[in-house]
Amino acid sequence: MFFQRFKEEERIKMNNWAFAEEAFLRSTNLNEDLGDLTVQVLSSNNSTPMILTDADGEIIDYRNIDREDADSAGKLKALARKYGQSNEPIVVRHNNEVFAYLYYGDSAMLQNIKYFPFAIILIVVLFGTVIFLYYSADKNAEQNLLWAGMAKETAHQIGTPLSSLVGWVEILKQENVPENMLEEIKKDLDRLNIITDRFSKVGSMPALQEKDLVAETQKAFGYVSSRSSKLIRFESAIPEKPICVKLNTELYNWTIENLVKNGIDAMRGKGRISLNIEEETQWVHVQISDTGSGIPKHIQKQIFKPGFTTKTRGWGLGLSLAKRIIEDYHQGQLRIKKTEIGKGSVMQISLRKV
Repeated sequence: MFFQRFKEEERIKMNNWAFAEEAFLRSTNLNEDLGDLTVQVLSSNNSTPMILTDADGEIIDYRNIDREDADSAGKLKALARKYGQSNEPIVVRHNNEVFAYLYYGDSAMLQNIKYFPFAIILIVVLFGTVIFLYYSADKNAEQNLLWAGMAKETAHQIGTPLSSLVGWVEILKQENVPENMLEEIKKDLDRLNIITDRFSKVGSMPALQEKDLVAETQKAFGYVSSRSSKLIRFESAIPEKPICVKLNTELYNWTIENLVKNGIDAMRGKGRISLNIEEETQWVHVQISDTGSGIPKHIQKQIFKPGFTTKTRGWGLGLSLAKRIIEDYHQGQLRIKKTEIGKGSVMQISLRKV
């Protein structure tokens, strides 16, 4: 509507110029004074490109045309035809006969106005995108603070009964409880201490040290396999030589254990879990595969989001924290390498070698 209004006003301006040209022709014939208004109208057009041809199409005059387009009659005639396709030519009459045709194009202002609505739409889209990204980032930051706070609070709550259990172990020693039983209890207490330490580090940047990825992965993988059902078959294909990366061993081992346990859950406690480590020039890839139900396509992008879970019980924090540990703390990547419904999934951790 806005563009069309300007186009109509430009048409009126060019009609006025044509009327002034007719007045000029009459005054020349009658040898009359041309008049200030007619002169002013004829000289006022300094923006709209125009070409004036005679009744046979030969060029009489042109204005506001680029030098490259006006260096030959052929180019001017082609440009006149182009103008005629977008704006109907105006007939200039003299003595009630067709004297000339006025061809005109869109002025620079009109051409800019043509793209003005698209520019407004683009600005609105960009502005909306910025607002969306801002609120998304703000929401994600709020969620991260929430999960970090919950993890730290969990570590704090575990710490109190854990201290009490250590005291009970000392009492049991005095009661002549078999040493092998105390040793197993102590292992579980050590394990709880490790878990508490892991949760306390969520939300803060942990220290990374140069470690052998093969040994650490094998240790975490072996811990879960030794405490799992005999219905689960554990397999591994790992390099015999060390591969050094920057690791926080507590958090990395927790990630491996979490991925293995998720695979066991996906298989409903029966199937095969495989560990594979592949080395490249700059990267090393740790792959944990299962023979479970697979991950449906419509939830593959959601499984790493905080709070998302397919289990009847659970907070949906495991994979979210695992991704954060690998990508935010270790500058690596955790992704679904492969999944197939009814056949299983392969989760891959990628870390840069030292």
